Formats: sequence, structure tokens, C-alpha cells
Amino acid sequence: MNNDSFHGRVGVITGAGSGFGREFALLGARRGMRLVLADIQADALAATLADVQGLGAEAIVRTVDVADAAQVDALAHATMQQFGRVHAVFNNAGVGSAGLIWENSLRDWQWTLGVNLWGVIHGVRAFVPLMLEAAKADPAYRGHVVNTASMAGLLNPPLSGVYNVSKHAVVSLTETLHHDLALVGEQVHCSVLCPYYVPTGIHASHRNRPAELASENPATRSQRVAQSLVEKAVTSGKVSAADVAQMTFDAIEQRRFYIASHPQALGGVLQRAEDIVALRDPVDPFGQREGVRESLIEALRK
Repeated sequence: MNNDSFHGRVGVITGAGSGFGREFALLGARRGMRLVLADIQADALAATLADVQGLGAEAIVRTVDVADAAQVDALAHATMQQFGRVHAVFNNAGVGSAGLIWENSLRDWQWTLGVNLWGVIHGVRAFVPLMLEAAKADPAYRGHVVNTASMAGLLNPPLSGVYNVSKHAVVSLTETLHHDLALVGEQVHCSVLCPYYVPTGIHASHRNRPAELASENPATRSQRVAQSLVEKAVTSGKVSAADVAQMTFDAIEQRRFYIASHPQALGGVLQRAEDIVALRDPVDPFGQREGVRESLIEALRK
């Protein structure tokens, strides 16, 4: 894509009420995109809409739980009804969960996988066929899908097993999508976004947890310890969500597949790959962060 490729193009963004989704929307508005904004939190979604309209963007909003296939299908239908075409899809909605993996309840798994993984699955199933149809009808058409994973989709830090599983699955899905798209044409591409700790509000994602999937029991010690660790790491992040949005738009223009907000963290990915090839026990990603592993052991064993 060239430098003016976003102007007039239609972008669909899930999780648009906060974090990366909000910044994708603001940057898209500045680049002249027409926007379809979705989020489960109606008031946050309304605030994003007001901001992008203030920037002159044409936009519609839909309150959507991405874990529900019918709601994502309805989002795709609304997009086509309003704009007739879609050029960029940001499957971005995400939630966090933490604690020792055996202490996570069935509802924890259902909620986290429902949003983080099934939300992306539903987005791919609903929108990619529409993009391929547009490509078939117009040789000049270009489309791009961005799936938000995490550095936890490339590493497996302790005390975040459910989240790790969901994000590894998104990386696998998107790598496969990349290969599959290449088999059928050259006009639709995809990227996987793997951010590290960035201030996005994901540490407070339980605010939007559906009542039917609410935690049945009080948080365990490991869940409290992990939540505190994540909150501190996320809120103290130096790379902003706006920075990551710019990285993502740059990657779309350059047709780059992997997007890493913190390239310095990729050393852990290399270590993991070397452990696999050498058939060694996996190294704890927190082991290289001074004092973190020791403090976790002390908090959990005392």
C-alpha cells in the first residue's frame, strides 16, 4: 500500500472503545478512513465515535460481543449495508486473565477464549470472504486483516496460562491465514500484532465480563498476585497504544506480517525456539527480569 492508501478505505475495528482499538480508530480517522467501530462497552464506544467524528471521519458503531458469532456476522452485514465494501479488519478485542493454570475456572477459560480466540475466528470467517469477493471483482482492490495477539502468543510466562493459550492460538491462526491467502491470490494480506506491556486498560478488562461468565469463587492467592503484577507492568509501560497503532498502520503499508511493539523482547522468543530445537526444558521468560521470579515464588509459597 502507498502512503495515501488509507484515504476513503473502510476499516472495521473491534475493541474500539479503548486501548489499541481506540487508537486504530483515531489514526484511521486522521488518515481519511471510513470506520465501523465495535465494542461491548457502549459508553466507551460512544466516546470513540465522538472523537473520530470530530476528526471528520464517517463512522458507524455497533455494540458487539465478539464471542458471539451471530453478532459478528451482523457487524459484517452492517458494514456492507453502510459502505458496500471493507478494506481493513482489525480483530482486536481482547481480555486478560491470570493465576496458576489449574486454578482457572471453566468460566475463566470460556470468557477468555471466547473473546481472544473465538472473536478472531468469527472476524476471519465473517470478513475474509467479503474481502476475497471484492478482490475478485476489482483487480485494484487491496485488503488487510490485523489480528491482535500478544508477546504472550510467542512466549509462555507463568501465571497467565489461559491468556497464553488464547494468544498462541491467534498467532497460529494468523500464520495459517497468511499461507492460505497466498494460495488464492495476491490482493488480501494479514498481520499479527504481538504487543508486550502497553498501557491499554486490559488489566481492568473484567469490567466487561458477562454476568453469566462471572467468577464463581473469590480470587485465589495466585490470581491476586498475578493481577497485581500485570497491572503494574501494563500501567508502567513506556510504549503507548498510539505508538503501537502507528506501528500497525506502517506494517499494513509495508505488508509486514509480524508486528512487535517491543523488539527487545524477541530475545525470549529466540531462547524459546532454541529450547525447542535442543529439546530442553523451557526457560521462564520472567527469569531474565531481575527479582521477578524470586518475588513470585516468595508470594506463592509463603
